[in-house]
Amino acid sequence: MKIGLYFGSFNPVHHGHLMIASHVVNRTELQQVWFVVSPQNPFKTAGSLLNEYDRLHLVNLAIENDEARLRASDVEFKLPRPSYTIDTLIYLEEKYPQHEFSIIMGSDGFINIARWKNADVLLKKYMFYVYLRPGFENVDTLGANVNILNAPLLNISATGIRENIKDQKTIRYLVPENVRKEIEDHHYYK
Repeated sequence: MKIGLYFGSFNPVHHGHLMIASHVVNRTELQQVWFVVSPQNPFKTAGSLLNEYDRLHLVNLAIENDEARLRASDVEFKLPRPSYTIDTLIYLEEKYPQHEFSIIMGSDGFINIARWKNADVLLKKYMFYVYLRPGFENVDTLGANVNILNAPLLNISATGIRENIKDQKTIRYLVPENVRKEIEDHHYYK
Protein backbone atom coordinates (compact mmCIF):
# COMPACT_ATOMS: atom_id res chain seq x y z
CA MET A 1 0.00 0.00 0.00
CA LYS A 2 1.19 3.54 -0.74
CA ILE A 3 1.08 5.55 2.47
CA GLY A 4 1.70 9.24 3.05
CA LEU A 5 3.14 10.16 6.41
CA TYR A 6 1.86 13.47 7.72
CA PHE A 7 4.16 14.36 10.62
CA GLY A 8 3.17 16.93 13.19
CA SER A 9 2.54 17.88 16.76
CA PHE A 10 -1.20 18.20 16.05
CA ASN A 11 -1.46 20.38 19.13
CA PRO A 12 -4.44 20.17 18.56
CA VAL A 13 -5.50 18.62 15.26
CA HIS A 14 -7.84 20.94 13.33
CA HIS A 15 -9.86 21.18 10.12
CA GLY A 16 -6.85 22.48 8.18
CA HIS A 17 -4.91 19.27 8.88
CA LEU A 18 -7.90 17.13 7.97
CA MET A 19 -8.55 18.95 4.69
CA ILE A 20 -4.96 18.49 3.57
CA ALA A 21 -4.95 14.78 4.44
CA SER A 22 -8.25 14.21 2.65
CA HIS A 23 -7.05 16.14 -0.41
CA VAL A 24 -3.88 14.05 -0.60
CA VAL A 25 -5.82 10.76 -0.53
CA ASN A 26 -8.38 12.07 -3.03
CA ARG A 27 -5.94 13.63 -5.52
CA THR A 28 -2.80 11.46 -5.47
CA GLU A 29 -1.94 7.78 -5.81
CA LEU A 30 -1.53 7.51 -2.02
CA GLN A 31 -4.07 5.12 -0.54
CA GLN A 32 -3.81 6.23 3.09
CA VAL A 33 -2.49 9.13 5.13
CA TRP A 34 -1.07 8.39 8.55
CA PHE A 35 -1.04 11.27 11.03
CA VAL A 36 2.29 10.65 12.77
CA VAL A 37 1.90 12.40 16.13
CA SER A 38 5.32 13.64 17.17
CA PRO A 39 5.92 13.50 20.92
CA GLN A 40 8.76 16.01 20.57
CA ASN A 41 9.66 17.90 17.42
CA PRO A 42 13.39 18.77 17.49
CA PHE A 43 12.52 22.32 16.37
CA LYS A 44 9.87 22.96 19.08
CA THR A 45 9.94 23.15 22.86
CA ALA A 46 8.24 20.23 24.60
CA GLY A 47 6.72 22.44 27.33
CA SER A 48 4.02 23.89 25.06
CA LEU A 49 2.67 20.48 24.05
CA LEU A 50 -0.35 18.65 25.38
CA ASN A 51 0.55 15.11 26.44
CA GLU A 52 1.22 13.01 23.32
CA TYR A 53 -1.40 10.38 24.22
CA ASP A 54 -4.04 13.09 24.55
CA ARG A 55 -3.03 14.55 21.16
CA LEU A 56 -3.16 11.06 19.61
CA HIS A 57 -6.63 10.56 21.12
CA LEU A 58 -7.80 13.86 19.60
CA VAL A 59 -6.50 12.80 16.16
CA ASN A 60 -8.31 9.46 16.51
CA LEU A 61 -11.52 11.32 17.38
CA ALA A 62 -11.06 13.65 14.40
CA ILE A 63 -10.71 10.82 11.89
CA GLU A 64 -13.17 8.33 13.33
CA ASN A 65 -15.31 6.70 10.64
CA ASP A 66 -12.63 7.40 8.00
CA GLU A 67 -10.12 4.70 8.99
CA ALA A 68 -9.92 3.29 5.46
CA ARG A 69 -8.22 6.51 4.32
CA LEU A 70 -6.81 8.13 7.45
CA ARG A 71 -4.98 6.68 10.44
CA ALA A 72 -3.37 8.04 13.61
CA SER A 73 0.09 6.71 14.41
CA ASP A 74 1.95 6.63 17.72
CA VAL A 75 5.09 5.14 16.13
CA GLU A 76 7.31 7.97 17.38
CA PHE A 77 6.21 7.39 20.98
CA LYS A 78 8.38 4.25 21.00
CA LEU A 79 11.44 5.84 19.39
CA PRO A 80 14.21 7.96 20.95
CA ARG A 81 13.45 11.64 21.44
CA PRO A 82 13.51 14.10 19.86
CA SER A 83 11.82 12.52 16.87
CA TYR A 84 13.71 12.49 13.58
CA THR A 85 11.88 11.67 10.36
CA ILE A 86 14.68 9.47 9.01
CA ASP A 87 14.62 7.27 12.13
CA THR A 88 10.85 6.92 11.94
CA LEU A 89 10.97 5.96 8.26
CA ILE A 90 13.67 3.32 8.86
CA TYR A 91 11.60 1.85 11.70
CA LEU A 92 8.39 1.83 9.63
CA GLU A 93 10.11 0.22 6.63
CA GLU A 94 11.41 -2.57 8.84
CA LYS A 95 8.03 -3.10 10.52
CA TYR A 96 5.91 -2.76 7.35
CA PRO A 97 8.03 -3.90 4.40
CA GLN A 98 4.88 -4.36 2.33
CA HIS A 99 4.16 -0.60 2.32
CA GLU A 100 5.73 2.26 0.39
CA PHE A 101 6.07 5.42 2.47
CA SER A 102 6.12 9.05 1.34
CA ILE A 103 6.27 12.32 3.26
CA ILE A 104 3.54 14.98 3.26
CA MET A 105 4.48 18.50 4.27
CA GLY A 106 3.91 22.18 3.61
CA SER A 107 6.19 24.22 1.38
CA ASP A 108 7.06 26.38 4.41
CA GLY A 109 8.58 23.31 6.08
CA PHE A 110 10.19 21.92 2.95
CA ILE A 111 12.42 25.00 2.60
CA ASN A 112 14.11 23.95 5.87
CA ILE A 113 14.63 20.31 4.94
CA ALA A 114 18.39 20.75 4.54
CA ARG A 115 18.51 21.23 8.35
CA TRP A 116 16.91 17.83 8.99
CA LYS A 117 18.89 14.83 10.16
CA ASN A 118 20.14 12.86 7.11
CA ALA A 119 18.36 15.25 4.74
CA ASP A 120 20.41 13.98 1.81
CA VAL A 121 19.10 10.43 2.36
CA LEU A 122 15.51 11.64 2.72
CA LEU A 123 15.73 13.67 -0.48
CA LYS A 124 17.21 10.79 -2.48
CA LYS A 125 15.09 7.94 -1.19
CA TYR A 126 11.58 9.25 -0.54
CA MET A 127 8.75 10.89 -2.44
CA PHE A 128 7.54 14.20 -1.03
CA TYR A 129 4.02 15.55 -1.37
CA VAL A 130 4.42 19.27 -0.74
CA TYR A 131 1.32 21.44 -0.43
CA LEU A 132 1.87 25.10 -1.22
CA ARG A 133 1.58 27.58 1.62
CA PRO A 134 1.12 31.35 1.06
CA GLY A 135 4.48 33.09 0.78
CA PHE A 136 6.27 29.83 -0.03
CA GLU A 137 5.07 29.15 -3.58
CA ASN A 138 8.52 28.83 -5.17
CA VAL A 139 9.76 25.40 -4.14
CA ASP A 140 13.33 24.37 -4.90
CA THR A 141 12.95 20.60 -5.00
CA LEU A 142 16.67 20.11 -4.27
CA GLY A 143 16.65 17.28 -6.79
CA ALA A 144 14.14 15.28 -4.75
CA ASN A 145 11.10 13.48 -6.12
CA VAL A 146 8.48 16.11 -5.23
CA ASN A 147 4.81 16.29 -6.11
CA ILE A 148 3.64 19.90 -5.63
CA LEU A 149 0.02 20.08 -4.49
CA ASN A 150 -2.43 22.95 -4.61
CA ALA A 151 -4.37 21.66 -1.64
CA PRO A 152 -7.22 23.71 -0.18
CA LEU A 153 -5.89 25.64 2.78
CA LEU A 154 -7.61 27.14 5.79
CA ASN A 155 -5.97 29.96 7.66
CA ILE A 156 -6.17 28.05 10.95
CA SER A 157 -3.31 27.45 13.35
CA ALA A 158 -3.04 25.27 16.42
CA THR A 159 -1.43 28.25 18.15
CA GLY A 160 -4.51 30.37 17.45
CA ILE A 161 -6.77 27.61 18.73
CA ARG A 162 -4.78 27.36 21.97
CA GLU A 163 -4.94 31.16 22.35
CA ASN A 164 -8.71 31.10 21.92
CA ILE A 165 -8.97 28.46 24.66
CA LYS A 166 -6.70 30.45 26.96
CA ASP A 167 -8.77 33.59 26.29
CA GLN A 168 -12.01 31.65 26.91
CA LYS A 169 -13.17 32.08 23.31
CA THR A 170 -14.82 29.41 21.22
CA ILE A 171 -12.97 26.97 19.00
CA ARG A 172 -16.21 25.81 17.41
CA TYR A 173 -15.81 25.33 13.63
CA LEU A 174 -12.00 25.30 13.91
CA VAL A 175 -11.83 21.67 15.04
CA PRO A 176 -14.26 18.77 14.60
CA GLU A 177 -17.13 18.96 17.08
CA ASN A 178 -16.11 15.77 18.92
CA VAL A 179 -12.56 17.18 19.30
CA ARG A 180 -13.92 20.49 20.63
CA LYS A 181 -16.07 18.65 23.16
CA GLU A 182 -13.15 16.49 24.31
CA ILE A 183 -10.89 19.55 24.72
CA GLU A 184 -13.54 21.38 26.72
CA ASP A 185 -14.58 18.38 28.84
CA HIS A 186 -10.97 17.70 29.86
CA HIS A 187 -9.92 21.37 30.18
CA TYR A 188 -7.02 20.92 27.72
CA TYR A 189 -4.86 23.98 27.00
CA LYS A 190 -6.22 25.96 29.97
